Amino acid sequence: MINIRKSAERGFADHGWLKSFHSFSFANYYDPQFMGWGNLRVINEDWIEAGRGFGDHGHRDMEIISYVVEGELAHKDSMGNIKAIPPGDVQRMSAGTGVVHSEFNHAEGKQTHLLQIWIEPSMKGIAPGYEQKTVPEAEKRGKLRLIASADGEQDSVVMHADAKLYAGLFDGAESATLAIDPARKAYIHLVKGELTVNGKVLQGGDAAYLAQEPKIELGNGHHAEVLVFELAQ
Repeated sequence: MINIRKSAERGFADHGWLKSFHSFSFANYYDPQFMGWGNLRVINEDWIEAGRGFGDHGHRDMEIISYVVEGELAHKDSMGNIKAIPPGDVQRMSAGTGVVHSEFNHAEGKQTHLLQIWIEPSMKGIAPGYEQKTVPEAEKRGKLRLIASADGEQDSVVMHADAKLYAGLFDGAESATLAIDPARKAYIHLVKGELTVNGKVLQGGDAAYLAQEPKIELGNGHHAEVLVFELAQ
């Protein structure tokens, strides 16, 4: 089974300094049909104006991934981390027993475009944690590069969740196939461009929900950047 959800069907919030599309129910956007997929709970696609951002706020018992597309994100948290997150980096924060953090766009004169991803953890009450790694563009070009996993394989960041997250860049004849256990779910979010997923064409912001599928086939890309999730039921 594969279902496509178009970009414009997502929830949308315009706060002036922040424009955000919500793939799943979040804040003032609520749709009982879209509460998550497997253990994937949140994908918010945010555009933050220069010099603005999210002040101190708290989280508990969630694995949070930040993936910056353009601009740069400044991060500060109660664990003592003060970091800049540029495009190409993947950041994982384990909220665990509780963490407070802030995020700001400090890219002078330009918007920061990013994806905020929440995945439900395998266990609650763990110690908060932070990890950030750079993934060179060449490692994503024409292939799916594992960027987050439960065991840190292929130098991915370690998240305390039964899931894997891949990133890829596809253009022209570039293609990739990923075998998946049909007993698990998969979710594809096309960040930008155009891409064919199992024979269906996606445009930037579109998503594909997969269940009981043995593989994911990607191809016919046009300046495409994609995130692929393998998820628990």
